[in-house]
Amino acid sequence: MSDAKVAALTYYPVKGLAGVSVERAELTVTGLRHDRTFMLVDPEGVFLSQRTVPAMAPLRVEVLADGDALRLSAEGADDLEVPVAYDGKRRDVSLFGKWFGAGVAQDAAADEWFSERLGRPVALVRVTPEHERPGWGVHQGLTGFGDAHALLITSLSSLDGLNERIVAAGGEAIPMNRFRPNIVVAGWPEAHTEDRVLRASVGEAEFGYAARSIRCAVPTVDQATGEKRGPEPTRTLAKYRRQPDYGGGVSFGMKASVLTPGTVAVGDEILVHDWLPEGEDPAPATR
Repeated sequence: MSDAKVAALTYYPVKGLAGVSVERAELTVTGLRHDRTFMLVDPEGVFLSQRTVPAMAPLRVEVLADGDALRLSAEGADDLEVPVAYDGKRRDVSLFGKWFGAGVAQDAAADEWFSERLGRPVALVRVTPEHERPGWGVHQGLTGFGDAHALLITSLSSLDGLNERIVAAGGEAIPMNRFRPNIVVAGWPEAHTEDRVLRASVGEAEFGYAARSIRCAVPTVDQATGEKRGPEPTRTLAKYRRQPDYGGGVSFGMKASVLTPGTVAVGDEILVHDWLPEGEDPAPATR
């Protein structure tokens, strides 16, 4: 029996906004159900991110009626419920200037609500019914409006190791939500064990390693307030988690694709079937 178990499950209905923690979820080919099926775009169709708009972090979206409606909420604002349009009017959208596709325009009241909260014109879009966007890495997989992969997996031991270093340098420990993972694993004694998991099962599902998760500026944003909180954890990660094969970025967590869909739950065992050889990572060569 494995000692590794699911400690937390979180999906993010709208890319860049607050996550929703659940005890049980359906893992689909593009990740946890409802994960990043919506995103906010500017008038040119370019996605919005906490990288440049940290105020997105505390905005909350709850999926209602089995996905047919959304409830938008934020501190100091009235809640708003809007219907979901699965298809209809479309607009061109893009991610990172590398992926260009279409999104289904959502209720204009949602656009107005988000624009008021963020102080700029934005629009809410949903993936199209035929959306099929491949990722990259050892296991390529599919994704919705995620950066490039279906899942982000982290472990408590990795966070503990990072926080020990931050505190030793005189800083304050940070919570796991700074990294916005989908699955958090408890029970791996060594930090960054997730880097070496090539193929594993959890609940009824199976996932496969895609690549290391290279971190941008988002982990420096306080997810409760939407404010940038200084150089951590990036400063400390830069001291021991530089990845030369990924352009010198710093990593925390691993990106994965879904090999077999199924139901997963907090408390499920993580059973590793295949490991990457020590010191090897073929992912960069697949980009």
